[in-house]
Amino acid sequence: MGFAHNNVLHANHFRKDWQRRVRTWFDQPGRKLRRRNARKTKAAALGVRPLSLLRPAVRGQTVRYNRKLREGRGFTLGELKEAGVGRKEARSVGIVVDHRRRNISEEGKKLNVERLVAYKQKLIVFPRKAGKAKKGDSSAEDLTATTSRVTLPLPESFPAEAPRKITAEEREFEAFKTLRTARANARHEGARKARAAKKEEEEAAKKK
Repeated sequence: MGFAHNNVLHANHFRKDWQRRVRTWFDQPGRKLRRRNARKTKAAALGVRPLSLLRPAVRGQTVRYNRKLREGRGFTLGELKEAGVGRKEARSVGIVVDHRRRNISEEGKKLNVERLVAYKQKLIVFPRKAGKAKKGDSSAEDLTATTSRVTLPLPESFPAEAPRKITAEEREFEAFKTLRTARANARHEGARKARAAKKEEEEAAKKK
């Protein structure tokens, strides 16, 4: 092997004890089985409770992901209030509460309120002591009903529309022009208001 030009000679370190520095992952199948068994044990210990807590449906962050619905951290206090669930009661029946989250859109709030109402209708609260039902516990008929431990699935992010013909009104609509006009109106709104107020003041001064 020849060397060309005035380059640095290689100092290849081939005599290192490399086998001590290699990280292996041979226990991965065993860990997988161990995790699965732990999940089964936990599910059995929970009794008839749902396997996971109820969380809100929220949109992903940024323009790239906001078309997707995913599970959020917890329901807002406003959503709980509209659904008629107390914040302490919610935590006792498997509903996660997030006091920091804020509702930005009415659609998102409505979606989560509907989710809470649906959960409440399906919820069966067993009494702590058999035969001694307290306020908020389910009736005797509900206690004998068949139970499901699966949590509510997330709704569709966008309802699918059936194909249809484009109307004449839609063909004539100029989306780009409308957007530009709306942006311009929003940009100049403050200046226009100030100009109108100044004009009114001048006219009032002339009348005096």
